[in-house]
Amino acid sequence: MSGSPGKVDVSRTGGVENPPVIILIEPQLGDNIGKAARAMLNCGLVELRLVRPRDGWPNEKAVANASGADIVIENTRIFEREEDALADLNRIYVTTARTRDAVKPVFTPRGLGPEMRANIARHEKVGVMFGPERTGVRNEHVAMADAVVTVPLNPGFTSLNLAQAVLLIGYEWWQAGVDVPDYQMMLNDSFPATRDEVERMFVHMEEELDESGFFRVAEKRPAMMRNIRNIFNRVGITHQEVQTIRGMLVALRGGKHKPRT
Repeated sequence: MSGSPGKVDVSRTGGVENPPVIILIEPQLGDNIGKAARAMLNCGLVELRLVRPRDGWPNEKAVANASGADIVIENTRIFEREEDALADLNRIYVTTARTRDAVKPVFTPRGLGPEMRANIARHEKVGVMFGPERTGVRNEHVAMADAVVTVPLNPGFTSLNLAQAVLLIGYEWWQAGVDVPDYQMMLNDSFPATRDEVERMFVHMEEELDESGFFRVAEKRPAMMRNIRNIFNRVGITHQEVQTIRGMLVALRGGKHKPRT
């Protein structure tokens, strides 16, 4: 075994002192280890363990492909035996795309995220095992684990590369601990217009459209104006956008007409 676990910098892990450990069994390429390390740090995971890496360690290609995830690479620990890599863990999960004979609980990555959060909240140390790129985990690895993790993908093609698999697990771990709305409007330095500002814009717009002869059919005028209002109300217009639109209306008149306040 080489390497030693350092004190976790919680500023790199989203405030979690004991995030899940990622264990790669017999990883073949340094490139893949580096990409997996990059995926880990994206998701606040910093402890990587390698069991019998084929190309040895340290590995220059791993460093290059980590793209700045140095904290993961520098703290990586190497083991000759799976049992040693798992020895200090309270809860172990193993990823596999294949149905096994063993009777085990099976999680999706989405279900595993909250599960690991709950375990860690109870001060348990958690690890997730990934098999070699070419073959995946073996039956003996499944036997070592408390539960299996399977990603529900196209049943006709479930092949993932190592970094993709790590990222899927890491992403759901991270999402289970953050409160981010599924949709939000990016306003930057602006702020939503008041209803009064929007109404004044509509009045100004209606006056200009009247002056230009836009409403050619009087009976259609109310419906057309409602449609125009719906367009702008639907997008959640900002204070600055109201000012810009009113400035455009003035410019289209050659700047001769000042907008009413």
